[in-house]
Amino acid sequence: MTAFLAILAIGTVLAGGYWINLTPSEPLGLWRIVPLYRPVAVNDLVFICPSATAEMREALARGYLRSGSCPSGIAPLIKTVIAVAGQRVEIGASVSVDGRMVSSSSLAQRDGKRRPLSPFPGGIVPPGYVFLHSAFPASYDSRYFGPMLASGILGLAQEVITFAP
Repeated sequence: MTAFLAILAIGTVLAGGYWINLTPSEPLGLWRIVPLYRPVAVNDLVFICPSATAEMREALARGYLRSGSCPSGIAPLIKTVIAVAGQRVEIGASVSVDGRMVSSSSLAQRDGKRRPLSPFPGGIVPPGYVFLHSAFPASYDSRYFGPMLASGILGLAQEVITFAP
């Protein structure tokens, strides 16, 4: 009976626009997905469904991402939008957008299992795409997989009950 009530509670939370974050890219805990009724903007913290790209499939296989409810079979990500269509992203030792350095954006050469990581080469964010970032040092974000389709945005990410990892 306890397991049934726990499953029912989790289902209610998820169906009600809430999400439980279990990754350290943002604080752990309960988040709310708030509908976005305007164009996405720089500094928006969003929930986004990754597309079923080769980079995402490899990230899932390597354990960087979790399986989930997105059409790609991957769980939604919580990331900050740091560039939108038309902005120039340059990637070297860290990331800059339109010539401004992004804090906490240094790149790792290898993952936690010493496997090589390839950075995205940079460029202009294409129409319909966003460039995403997390300040968590081991975050897997657009530094490695590049811009993502803005149409995958589920809404803004709003903390409900969270704690820092």
